[in-house]
Amino acid sequence: MPKIPHPYYLCSAQQSRFMDEKTISEFGIDGFTLMEIAGTRAADFILSKVPTGAHGIFFCGKGNNGGDALVISRLLSQQDYKITICFMSGTEGLSPDADKNLKLLQKLDTEIEILSWEDFTPKNYDFVVDGMLGTGLNSEVRAPYSDAIEWINQQEFPVFSLDVPTGLNADSGQIMGSAVQTDFTLSFGALKTGFFLNEGFDTTGEIILCELSFPNKYKEPEAYLIDWDWVEANSPSPKPKGHKYDGGVLYIIAGSEGLTGAGIMAAKSAWKTGLGAVVLITPKGLLEIFEKQLVQIIKKPVGDIGDLYFKESHFEKVLNILNEKPGKLLIGPGLGRQEETIRFTQKILQEFEGDSVIDADALFALSQLDSWEKPGSSNWILTPHPGELKSLFNEEVSDDLERMKLTSLKAKAEKIIILSKGMPSIVGTESGDSYLTGYDTRIFSRAGFGDILAGKTAAYWLKFSSNELACFYALLDGFEKSQQYYAANSGSLEPIDII
Repeated sequence: MPKIPHPYYLCSAQQSRFMDEKTISEFGIDGFTLMEIAGTRAADFILSKVPTGAHGIFFCGKGNNGGDALVISRLLSQQDYKITICFMSGTEGLSPDADKNLKLLQKLDTEIEILSWEDFTPKNYDFVVDGMLGTGLNSEVRAPYSDAIEWINQQEFPVFSLDVPTGLNADSGQIMGSAVQTDFTLSFGALKTGFFLNEGFDTTGEIILCELSFPNKYKEPEAYLIDWDWVEANSPSPKPKGHKYDGGVLYIIAGSEGLTGAGIMAAKSAWKTGLGAVVLITPKGLLEIFEKQLVQIIKKPVGDIGDLYFKESHFEKVLNILNEKPGKLLIGPGLGRQEETIRFTQKILQEFEGDSVIDADALFALSQLDSWEKPGSSNWILTPHPGELKSLFNEEVSDDLERMKLTSLKAKAEKIIILSKGMPSIVGTESGDSYLTGYDTRIFSRAGFGDILAGKTAAYWLKFSSNELACFYALLDGFEKSQQYYAANSGSLEPIDII
């Protein structure tokens, strides 16, 4: 497993509580001190975003989330900010650390307005701090919290949510009835898995990690955030190649009548990564199309001039080609779903002993088998979208948290890598670990983008000899190319733009 810095750990609510409790009970840093650190880090960030003299309204619950808000309000009040604190359920029954911070506030010589929701009257505030409900939320938000959420979401000034936006489930990223649509989420101790699942991405705004004094031995993540920072640090330097076949060949089995574009994009995408040799295996009847579009790519036609899709009779010839030189295989783009093609694809997958990226129509062919397993000496990367994931494993997947868990479970059980396309994209590994993209991947759900991703994945697998790194590089490279396009253009992103 790669060595991943702790800021890229994604933790569940339970894991966050575990770190907090162990740091207090075993390590010996009390909860009040942790709250002071959290509040100080958050206050420093708000100071960098909001000018001195601004008027902030702080919405506080009874728990430690409200206590964090009280720390921030105290610190900002000493920097000439005007502070109004609204306790959603009064000041009775506050958590011990929140109550202690309220008493500290009352010792200050600065004027701080403290009121309850019943007494709340909107004024000309300059920013909001949401300290109502934290990671413990597991049911729908009720009044008066839902009323406060509605008011906050109607405002135009900056909103800062503490640890997690009120109303967002920290694990699943689902909105529990209603949720604060925040500008900034100041996450304490660790990023939460729900920030990147389901509605989390559209709810959390800019996410800021506020580190706490948790010892590393207590940090047990649910998943990891894919980022260039640690991916490149875990990557070997590619060896210089003296010959085009050094490092192996990427074979691509692709194409059928009307679906040649998929193979073209996959091949171009793979070639662009700098591979020495990409070999496209295709029915002979499609060769002329590929010859015109793929000048740099080696073409290996099989069958007769009238063959416009793969047939079982092509199997032996294709297997011989795959065994000519060491390399890896990408199978699936634009294969089609003719009965003969499905049987041909199934036979390749069952008998080819090399490493394979299985995409698109090859995934469909795999899903048509009553049962399947990879040949013992081969390694597989599967690249399903959510519908294909469901078909492959005959499992219902109702949300992204279930998709993440299924991806992780099946990757470990089948000893494969699964790159589950979607929002977010999720990589499940043989060790059972999950890796998530932290950027908007919805644009990549359009036709053609999956072929580009498959080509990049297979190519990076050859370059780095790591199936995990192959997926990470393919996802990050696609995102980087899309950002470069948007920086230079105003039009709609097309698949070819991220090659």
